[in-house]
Amino acid sequence: MMDEIQRERSELQKTLQGKGERPGGSLQITRRTFLHKSVMTGAAGVATYGWFPLIGTLDFLVGQAGGPATAFKFAWISDNHLYPKEVNTRFVDKAVRAVKEVQAMKPAADFLIHGGDLAQLGDPVELDLGNEILKEVKIRKVFIPGEHDWYLDLGQKWTSLFGQPNWTFDHKGVRFVGLDTVSRGPDYWTAKKMSPKERMGHMATLDGSVAGSWAGVGRDQLQWLNQTLSSWPKDKPIVIFSHNPLYEYYPPWNFWVRDWREVHEVLRPYSNVTNIHGHTHQVLYNEIGKLRSIGMLATSWPWPYAPEGVPALTKCMVRADPGDFFDGVGYSRLTMNAASKIENEYVMWRKDTFAEAAVDSGCGDNVNQVLHPRIADQEWTYYGAYK
Repeated sequence: MMDEIQRERSELQKTLQGKGERPGGSLQITRRTFLHKSVMTGAAGVATYGWFPLIGTLDFLVGQAGGPATAFKFAWISDNHLYPKEVNTRFVDKAVRAVKEVQAMKPAADFLIHGGDLAQLGDPVELDLGNEILKEVKIRKVFIPGEHDWYLDLGQKWTSLFGQPNWTFDHKGVRFVGLDTVSRGPDYWTAKKMSPKERMGHMATLDGSVAGSWAGVGRDQLQWLNQTLSSWPKDKPIVIFSHNPLYEYYPPWNFWVRDWREVHEVLRPYSNVTNIHGHTHQVLYNEIGKLRSIGMLATSWPWPYAPEGVPALTKCMVRADPGDFFDGVGYSRLTMNAASKIENEYVMWRKDTFAEAAVDSGCGDNVNQVLHPRIADQEWTYYGAYK
């Protein structure tokens, strides 16, 4: 069985990342970016992928045809997992800090993207709290949902606050797209006559098996994405925001979308596509074919790196101190500068983003992160803060 899976993945890799097929010549290393190649194994890997950024920035070209792009900034915040203040104030404090720092950016960001999981259990109390906190940011705000926002009432409260979960707009030569990767999960609740809180409880576990492979884009949204991009020049920059990564990282934790192959087929004609995603609560970088992907920090807590599937192009973040609630978390500031590059700066509050020694790396012992789904399936009752 494993041999068959490996053969299938090998064929998919050949199809999606053919010889010489890479993201458009937009990943640029600048003087202000230190370099390393320590994670590569063998000269072939270096020849294929080149150098990696060591500090908390990734620079990629998004200049407009015929001249340099207009400079602008935008910011990303996600995965706040808010409880009501009387239940948990730590997550509230960290969300407030991120929001205040984004509002204080100089020059100001053009917009803020919230990447989902504003709430922990999708309760209106949590979503209203998050909405009030985000009102501190006076710039334009756009939103995509996370699974924790959605499955108590199947998105009713979230959409009443933030609107449609997928959207697109053009800004200074870039087409931005927001995808909904959370609302199309299989119905695991009706046949078992689950209450809304039971449904939400199973969705709120990282390694539970009851909710299944809930992360996906869906046929209807794939058609919408194809139509949305059809009017855009093939070589102009596209940035796609999603809660889940648009590739197969680690399916048992829904660190993927189940129809990622179809997503890549839609995106394949375009040479300059960047996916910025949340959900994984960790620094990630990957390239498949012409698509590059950047994973973002959470403000709530860092997840461990999965026991397998961490992209070879990822420089793992530093191991977090479990006794320091502000360690291993943060948000991102992204700048499009006059040199036509976007820089993604991870703002991690307690430490430098990346480990200098293997013993400090978050990937140092990730192979031991094997959890027990059946135990997680039995724990949903403990997630109900409002019983």
